[in-house]
Amino acid sequence: MAGGRPVSAIAAALGVSRPHLSSRQRTAPRRRGRPPLPDAALLAAIQTLITVLPTYGYRRVHALLRRQAEQEGRPAPNVKRVYRVMKVHGLLLQRHAGGEERRHEGRIAVDARNTRWCSDGLEIGCDNGERVRVAFALDCCDREAMSFVATTSGITGEDVRDLMVAAVEHRFGPVNRLPVEIEWLTDNGSCYLARETRRFARDVGLVPCTTPLESPQSNGMAEAFVRTLKRDYVRVSPVPDAETVLRQLPSWLAHYNQVHPHRALGYRSPREFIARSTPRGPVRELRGNNTQLLKAPRNGVVSKLTVRRRA
Repeated sequence: MAGGRPVSAIAAALGVSRPHLSSRQRTAPRRRGRPPLPDAALLAAIQTLITVLPTYGYRRVHALLRRQAEQEGRPAPNVKRVYRVMKVHGLLLQRHAGGEERRHEGRIAVDARNTRWCSDGLEIGCDNGERVRVAFALDCCDREAMSFVATTSGITGEDVRDLMVAAVEHRFGPVNRLPVEIEWLTDNGSCYLARETRRFARDVGLVPCTTPLESPQSNGMAEAFVRTLKRDYVRVSPVPDAETVLRQLPSWLAHYNQVHPHRALGYRSPREFIARSTPRGPVRELRGNNTQLLKAPRNGVVSKLTVRRRA
């Protein structure tokens, strides 16, 4: 523009400022960084996942996409990109706006497997008015649901003892006593406090531990599992009657153990975490090892019990 002459001289001759002339010479700024990747394929993959798992937020969706990418040997999408795509297309979950929860200063999780197990129960209401009551056992390290019992009547001490046997056999095989003592953390329900149940626990190597009264958050890991089971499985599945619930329970627990990403495990499923932490030994499968039993009639009603047992 200046033709070899000073820009300041030309600016003075034209009666304009030098920065004004310089700005006329500037071209459009060059885009920095790589261009954005196309989102069509990622959006389709996200929609496929949330169609089956509508209660999953962007972090768990990203964990499943990462798992698929690792299996196929390709780069995994960035979690921020997954969030952006889901936000743009209105696929994010609404933020939880629940009430204030009571704080618990203790630590329930442990760093080593088979150090502490926790147990609790829940009730599933059916459309026809029937109710299924479930008790379960979790490992407080890897969060695996090791065993469960379910019945249309109340959970008894006998049910809890069956639960203990199934958990012990799942982890250690058919042994009479555990090779190491393991804490057994529960609330103060009568089925857990029964004298025969506590004696049986000590005989097999479990150390009974109970939470303080009126402090359910002291067994927060089990409480969190109850919320997960109700939110991600019961709420989105048909529950017309107790028989349907009993039939679906094994598949719900298998999906939780094999697929469900857990934040404390780096958004890995319990089975993934176990496989990564203990690569030398196979993971025991619970699916297909269920035994259907009929319990003695109570109040004239025959209830069905499903116990996970080692084949």
